[in-house]
Amino acid sequence: MLQGCLNGSRHQMDHPRLPVTPRELAADARDVVLAGAGSLHIHPRDAAGNQTLAGPELAVSVAAVRTAVPGTEISVSTGAWIQPDPVRRVELVRGWAGLAAGRPDLASVNVHEDGWQPLCTALYEARIGVELGIWSLADAHRVTELGLPPGLRRVLIELPDIHGETAVDEAGRILDTLRLPEELPVLLHGADRSAWPVLEEAVRRGLDSRIGLEDALLLPDGSPAEGNSDLFRTAVSLAEARWA
Repeated sequence: MLQGCLNGSRHQMDHPRLPVTPRELAADARDVVLAGAGSLHIHPRDAAGNQTLAGPELAVSVAAVRTAVPGTEISVSTGAWIQPDPVRRVELVRGWAGLAAGRPDLASVNVHEDGWQPLCTALYEARIGVELGIWSLADAHRVTELGLPPGLRRVLIELPDIHGETAVDEAGRILDTLRLPEELPVLLHGADRSAWPVLEEAVRRGLDSRIGLEDALLLPDGSPAEGNSDLFRTAVSLAEARWA
């Protein structure tokens, strides 16, 4: 499965076609799903363009995407940079339980951030699946020690903007440390310099991966991507070439 990560924490100064508004997110969602995306990850914004966890504002973006691509899984972020107070973060997520069409299917939770376990519990109680974000070997050891949270639907192994070969080696160490159940989906992805090498490694290992303007602004040859659909079509071609 390839997931489209449409915007992340980037700004339109990073890329002129970065989708920010609900309408822009819906349009890009439609394009990448037509190109083969099996899942979408978005960072909803408020009216001022800031990332938000507030239910009514988050729901507008989620509902717009759901209308554009009905039946496609939608994930959002719960990153601490959006709401630094872990107690308030849990309160906001609990409020998602009452959302209708605007309730996401999944939300990513980063193990290195304070309050990750209560946040997973809040998502589980709100009937929202957890994508557990493992950013480092230290995160992998922490999860191995504390156990997998309730409501876990997928593990995200997220490599930073580092040299591709280094990122691929780190991915192997993290996977070896986690020793996850075979039936649990794993999505392996990188960022910027590591985005394409790690995606290729995910394809090689038969793991899920993702691509979009959140993770990469450039194509594998170093040329600027026109937008999310350009990145996604390239990823699909790369995966098909590997599977052929």
